[in-house]
Amino acid sequence: MKSVFFYNYPVGMLGIAEDNGAICRIFFKGETTPADFETIETPLIQKAAAQLTEYFAGKRRSFDLSLVLQGTDFQMSVWKTLQTIPIGETRSYKDVAVMIGNPRASRAVGMANNRNPMVIIVPCHRVTGQDGSMTGYIGGIPAKEYLLELERRDA
Repeated sequence: MKSVFFYNYPVGMLGIAEDNGAICRIFFKGETTPADFETIETPLIQKAAAQLTEYFAGKRRSFDLSLVLQGTDFQMSVWKTLQTIPIGETRSYKDVAVMIGNPRASRAVGMANNRNPMVIIVPCHRVTGQDGSMTGYIGGIPAKEYLLELERRDA
């Protein structure tokens, strides 16, 4: 069964989607809702929502959820690498490109970040410009700044 449900958090409304017993997407309201998903609050979606609530309260630093990520091999390598950035820290797009073994792929890393299906859990908000500047974020720069400040405060 494909389900999605929306919750309000300090960064705005987030949709949590489940497909076949795994969380398949966490996204900001306003992004395209996955097609063919029914708006139902399942136990797994409730568990994900509770863990996000704990994260925003500063009581959770990692997530324990069944996830399924779908993307190209390149995107998957970027998303896997993002998950190694410690909470409270940032890396530049170039840093991530170097980490995946493709130092000239900074722009492609940015595109993979843009297509990240699992905001917050796959922490694309921890990626900044080479000079540490806040660059684009699907939830908006204020949301990115909020997430980074939350993580630095609780690190």
